[in-house]
Amino acid sequence: MPELPEVETVRRTLIEVIQHETIERVSVLYPNIIHMDQHEFTNLVVGQTIRDLKRKGKYLIFILDKHAMIIHLRMEGKFFLKRNEPILKHEHIIFTFRSGLELRYHDVRKFGTIHLVPLNDYLDTYPISELALEPKDLSVNQFYQSLRNRSITIKQALLDQRIVSGLGNIYVDETLFISKIHPTRKACDINDEEANTILKAATNVLDKAVLLGGTTIRSYTSSLGVHGRFQNELLVHMKQGEPCPRCQTPIIKIRVGGRGTYVCPECQT
Repeated sequence: MPELPEVETVRRTLIEVIQHETIERVSVLYPNIIHMDQHEFTNLVVGQTIRDLKRKGKYLIFILDKHAMIIHLRMEGKFFLKRNEPILKHEHIIFTFRSGLELRYHDVRKFGTIHLVPLNDYLDTYPISELALEPKDLSVNQFYQSLRNRSITIKQALLDQRIVSGLGNIYVDETLFISKIHPTRKACDINDEEANTILKAATNVLDKAVLLGGTTIRSYTSSLGVHGRFQNELLVHMKQGEPCPRCQTPIIKIRVGGRGTYVCPECQT
């Protein structure tokens, strides 16, 4: 699943190509991805120009003339840039620009979402309004207070985009390992010092992953010719049976909140 670093890599790659492109035609081949009537969506976006491409958490935000088009890639959403090529099975939304370039949204599982909202208040409109701040922008006190009354595990809390945005399974595992905190600890049992440690670790992990273009792993690779190198830096995620880089204890895999989770049973308490 693309997390913040992968989405940021897509944003940086796309903006270099599609900024100032004007949408001439939209082909909707699987309308359930669009969270409004497909004909209304098409009528609204055709003729608008892509002025900018922003990101918040795991969401891409296409800034148009009058609207913000907010896209979540979910499990396997990807973009392809093409010209006059046959349409593939899993290409569900095709934006054709006046230049002839096509931006194609490809999604095997069809879990991705597209929302179109007025530009002037998109930050205060669902789904962006539901997002918490990213680790780098969140104060320790804000984060600590959001954990105090939650009986869920700290891993589940870090995956909750209403508590902190941008983190997914890979980077939560890495963050908790660096923080020496076991993922099954209750969020409400995390003290303020540990909250500070988690935020710093999460910020550093995400910053490094962005620098390296994200993580190319399992089903997610960049469709834009950019392949992440952070998988070469992973400390515990996908390392089951390998020695912990700190204490040499074999890394184990457990399930936390239904998610496969990699942990050092010795270092993380």
